[in-house]
Amino acid sequence: MPIHDAVSTACKLPQSFWQAVTQLGLDPAAVLQHAHLPGTWHLDDTRVINTPQLFAIWNAIEALSGDPSAGIRMVTQTSTSTHMLAFLAATYAADFQDALTRLARFKRLCSPDRMCFDERRGNTVVTIEWPADTPPEPHIAVDASFALLLEVGRRGTGKHLLPVSVDLRRAAPATGCHAVFFGCPIRFGTQRDRLVLASADLALGFPTHNPELLQMLTPALSTAVDEIEQHASLGERVKAALKRMMAEGRTDMATVACELGFSPRSLQRKISVEGKTFRALLTEARSELSRELLGNQSLGVKEVAYRLGYQDTNSFYRAFRGQEKITPGRWRRLDH
Repeated sequence: MPIHDAVSTACKLPQSFWQAVTQLGLDPAAVLQHAHLPGTWHLDDTRVINTPQLFAIWNAIEALSGDPSAGIRMVTQTSTSTHMLAFLAATYAADFQDALTRLARFKRLCSPDRMCFDERRGNTVVTIEWPADTPPEPHIAVDASFALLLEVGRRGTGKHLLPVSVDLRRAAPATGCHAVFFGCPIRFGTQRDRLVLASADLALGFPTHNPELLQMLTPALSTAVDEIEQHASLGERVKAALKRMMAEGRTDMATVACELGFSPRSLQRKISVEGKTFRALLTEARSELSRELLGNQSLGVKEVAYRLGYQDTNSFYRAFRGQEKITPGRWRRLDH
């Protein structure tokens, strides 16, 4: 069950992030300077950064720490009470599944990626997807994302949960830090980062479940996400909505307008101001999503076609070849 959020390359790094950097023994100002960014940005809670800046910060942390487990340590060495608000809220969820859903949504505050969860044969496969044309995510950021998901499950259930397996693009580190933390088979040097969880573990309840606190925290987090998403252009928000709706075949303007809180006429007018048309945005959204889905080697072409809203595989082949001038299979075999 993929979890999609509105597209925006904007994000904010909370003070809990910089506190975790400090716990690594690093000076936030030095990290920012190493990333070629102003050294006072960590003092500004309202500072909005983009994806290249975020990646530069992660790369600076890994370079200055010299520790391949730095991303994992940033998560595990932070107490629940001082973690980012999304993590704290997730620990109050009803069960691990509920926690993952909440964490995936509100992680948007500090990272523009989205978590995707696909259930397969009793396991839940977690992958990370970024907007089209985003450079490869720093390995340390992947480590931190996977550690965040697993750690919320461990703290919420009170059990030392172990994944089924982990695939990481990074080369095997000289230390066994990843093996110690994940406690499961790990394949390094893979084409795609994947965390595989036992679906049965996702049904485990959280003794810390607190509906009242969730009711207090969720509106504030939702408002913060809305503020981040305002940095996306209307065209990007339209494409994000279309991507969410494609599998259900709901790609008409009236449905998208309702989703975004506009009338169809108002939406068309606002899109025109950005120099776009609804049809062009639909074409872009389908093209971007097709490339994202084909990049996931675990998805068959038939499933990709279904998620794009096509009635059959042949229709997808014809549309993709007409758009990309290459078949889906050949595109997949190329270095993407």
